Formats: sequence, structure tokens, C-alpha cells
Amino acid sequence: QVHLVESGGGLVQTGGSLRLSCAASGSAFSRYNMGWFRQAPGKEREYVAGIAWHGNTHSSRSVKERFTISRDNAKNTVYLQMNNLTPEDSAVYHCAASSSDWSPRVSRADYYEYWGQGTQVTVSS
Repeated sequence: QVHLVESGGGLVQTGGSLRLSCAASGSAFSRYNMGWFRQAPGKEREYVAGIAWHGNTHSSRSVKERFTISRDNAKNTVYLQMNNLTPEDSAVYHCAASSSDWSPRVSRADYYEYWGQGTQVTVSS
């Protein structure tokens, strides 16, 4: 069982940066593959980035040059560094955990067993 709590969201101007954190409690965080998703009002949940327990990363094309996912297993935390933000990045950002093997399915919501409640990111124009 893994409990996830996101933080770091807020209001930022276009071109600004934010770093989101996802703190995990429970068993064996270092064994889980982690992901970030986002959901804007009226839109489907969208994959942002994933990171394997061993550190491999994968990002969606829409954020690849601007967002960086990382993790600190000693702190049971995964991060999402977001740079050069635009209003289109406004959404609730959720982190998620999966005990499945690292695979191309990391971009699918059903790959993950555990989800956090999310943190709001709002980018003003």
C-alpha cells in the first residue's frame, strides 16, 4: 500500500517555473515506478512523465523539452520540474505509483495502482 501526497502547485505567470513534489508513505517506495498526470477542467487525464524505480525516465512529447521528472528514494519523493510554463499547462497534477514492470504502458492511467489527490497548477497569461 502506498499513500501519495502532492505539493508545490500554485499560480505562476507564463514563462515561469514550478517544482512539484510527491511524497510517498507506505511500503518500499524504491520498488515503484512513478508517474505524473494532469487533468484540466473538461479534459481527459493526460500523461506527463514517468520514472522507473531504477531511474529511467519517459516524458510525453508535449512537455519533453520543458518538464523533468526525478526521484529521491531516500526521501520517498518524486519531483516534476516544470519550466517555461504556458496557460495550456494549467491543470490539477497527480502523481501515481505502479508495481508493474517498467514498460511502454507507463503512459496509461491503468498502469498505476495508487494515486494522489493532486495539486493545482495555474498559469496566467
